[in-house]
Amino acid sequence: MTVLTVPPADVAGTPGISRRSRVLRRLRRNPLAVVSFVVLALVAVAALLSPWIAPYSVDQPDFAHTFGPPGTPGHVLGTDDLGRDVLSRIMLGARASLQVALLAVATSLVVGVPLGLAAGYFRAWDAVISRFTDLLLAFPFLIMAVGLAAIRGASLANAAVAIGIAQIPGVIRVVRSDTLRLKSLDFVAAAVVDGASDLWVLSRHVLPNATSVILVQATVAIPAAILGEAVLSFLGLGIQPPAPSLGTMLATAQQFAARAPWAAVLPGLVIMGLALAFNVFGDALRDALDPKGDRR
Repeated sequence: MTVLTVPPADVAGTPGISRRSRVLRRLRRNPLAVVSFVVLALVAVAALLSPWIAPYSVDQPDFAHTFGPPGTPGHVLGTDDLGRDVLSRIMLGARASLQVALLAVATSLVVGVPLGLAAGYFRAWDAVISRFTDLLLAFPFLIMAVGLAAIRGASLANAAVAIGIAQIPGVIRVVRSDTLRLKSLDFVAAAVVDGASDLWVLSRHVLPNATSVILVQATVAIPAAILGEAVLSFLGLGIQPPAPSLGTMLATAQQFAARAPWAAVLPGLVIMGLALAFNVFGDALRDALDPKGDRR
C-alpha cells in the first residue's frame, strides 16, 4: 500500500480560521485540485442518489436488447448480456465501491490512529506495535485483503473490513512518524513540564496537529480501497450478484469482451477515474496543507 507523508504542520499557533482559509485558497488556485474535486463531487452525488435517479432497475433484464452498444435508444451507455442498463449498474456499482472504501478507511483510521499515537508517544509500546506493523506489512495489501475476505465470506461488509484491516499498517506508520516529530517540539515538552497527563497531551496537542497527515493518508487509502473492492468483487469475494459492483461487472463482461467491449471498458474507466481523482486531490491537499507553501 502506498504511504504518503505530509511536510511538517504549522504548529506555531496560526489561528484555525486563517489556516483553513489559506488551505482553501491554495486548493482553489490549483486547477487539478478543482477538476478532481468536481469529478469526485459529481460521482458522490450520483452515487448517493442512484437508487432514485438511475434510469432502470439494476436487475431488470431486457432480452430484446442484449449487448446494445452505447447510444442505444433508452440506454445511453448500452446494455449487457442480459439487456440490463449499463449506466444504471455503473451508478449503483460506484455507490457500492464508495461505501466499501469509506467503511474500509474508517476501520483503518479507528484502529490505526490510536496505535500510531501510542507507538510514537510511548517508548515501551513502540517495539510491540512496530513489530506487529512489520508483521502485517510482510503481506502485500491485496493478498491480505483477499485472504481475509476468503476467510470471512463474500459480502460488502466483509470486503470493507478485510480492506480496512489490510490498510491499518500504513496508517500506524504514518501517524507514528508524525507523533515522533510532534513529541520533540517545544510546545509538547512545555505541556508535559506543566503537568499535563499523557492523555491530555495526545488529545489536545499531538492529535490535532497530526490531522493534516491523517487527512492526506485517508485520501490515499480511499482509491486503494476502491481498487481492492474491485479486485475482491472480480474474484467473487466481494459484493455478490445480482447486486451491482464495478468489479463484478468486469468479471461478467470479460466473457463477452470481443462482442461487447463497452461492458468491460466503461466500468474500468470509472474505477480508473475515481482512483485518479482521489490521488490527484490527495496530492493537491498535501501541497495545500504544507505551511512552507507561502514562502515558496
